[in-house]
Amino acid sequence: MTAMLADGLATLPLFPLTSGLLPGGRTALRLFEPRYLDMISDCMKRDHGFGICLIRSGGETGQPAMPFGTGTEVRIVDWDREDDGLLGITVEGVCKFRIHGLDFQDDGLILGEIERLPAEPAEPVPPEMRHLAEILRLLLDRVEPSLHYERPQWDDARWVGGRLTELLPLPPRVRQHLIELDSPTARLIELNQALK
Repeated sequence: MTAMLADGLATLPLFPLTSGLLPGGRTALRLFEPRYLDMISDCMKRDHGFGICLIRSGGETGQPAMPFGTGTEVRIVDWDREDDGLLGITVEGVCKFRIHGLDFQDDGLILGEIERLPAEPAEPVPPEMRHLAEILRLLLDRVEPSLHYERPQWDDARWVGGRLTELLPLPPRVRQHLIELDSPTARLIELNQALK
């Protein structure tokens, strides 16, 4: 379902959610709607990803939600059939993208015409922001095991800021603003302000 277009853009199926993700982050999803089960089946057969975007308007189920304009392409890293019969998957963020157009399929699946964005620069966590890494440690101790990170990067501003953006209970527009930032240090500064 991922296709490259002539102008350097790509077509990517989108999964609008009330929670966001950044590159390097993981999240667990439980799927039951036919449009998303079909999407995941296609992604697994063809070994390609899909996009996660925060919902700008609408809900996670039913009619297609309108996504914000920047999201994260993800890859499936684990899956299982849960006790209740639902499909459970774990995905990991690969790269951010900007949406240039949307196409709504008959089954309600949204296809985005997307531009993949360059990776953010590697930046160390500034000394005055190291307490944010400690807050993140506490948060990660409380999340479900499927989100376990084998190699946490406590000194990497991209990693610390990304995980805090995903895990903290932030208003959607604040979370989206943090996702859209392209400076890891700026994201940490804004997260620090939000925590105050």
